[in-house]
Amino acid sequence: MREIIFDTETTGLDPRAGHRLVEIGCIELIDRRESGRTFHAYFHPERDMPAEAEAVHGLSIQFLSDKPLFATRVDDLIEFLGDAPLVAHNAAFDFGFVNAELARAGRGALDMARMCCTVQMARKLHPGAKHSLDALCTRYGIDRSHRVKHGALLDAELLAHLYIEMTGGRQIGLGLAATGTNAASPATPGLAAPRGIDRPFREPRPHMASAAELARHAEFVAGLNQPLWLDTV
Repeated sequence: MREIIFDTETTGLDPRAGHRLVEIGCIELIDRRESGRTFHAYFHPERDMPAEAEAVHGLSIQFLSDKPLFATRVDDLIEFLGDAPLVAHNAAFDFGFVNAELARAGRGALDMARMCCTVQMARKLHPGAKHSLDALCTRYGIDRSHRVKHGALLDAELLAHLYIEMTGGRQIGLGLAATGTNAASPATPGLAAPRGIDRPFREPRPHMASAAELARHAEFVAGLNQPLWLDTV
């Protein structure tokens, strides 16, 4: 199963107000394990960088001045995303900005059915707790000491670790397949065969009482002295 964990950095909070995407970082997971493939790009926003946004991610307009426009990298991004589910923290925010940029580039929007939001997952798993990326990394023991400012690829890497832990941890990828089978008893799919045990196969016993057992039970009940479940009044 292929999944993409991604994060974005922007010039503000609302693409409908003219704010733009300036960075995207994507991590590929295969069967809940990082494959080593990533996609990372900075983009020129074609506008100024508000001071409050720069304080969050540290990306100045001077740094972004020689970066490509989103439209020049859109094909590379679409190819990397493929048709995989897309996982993000507060995913509606990231989907909104990516879809706004795709619209400007004349491309179709990402299907919201592909969206998996780790904030919504955290609210179900830990109701009433803090659900920020920092708070969840602390809860799950994920080292974020190298995170001084927000960064799309760095945050996607942290989110990949968090998502793996929130969906069962590394044990999901162990693949508990049978390593051997008893000649007389086929192995149960997905379970490892017992080691060092060689037992003859026994047919399962029937679970319904036989006629003789039912007769003995009736005889026993008839000999009880005023059982509580009978009306003795």
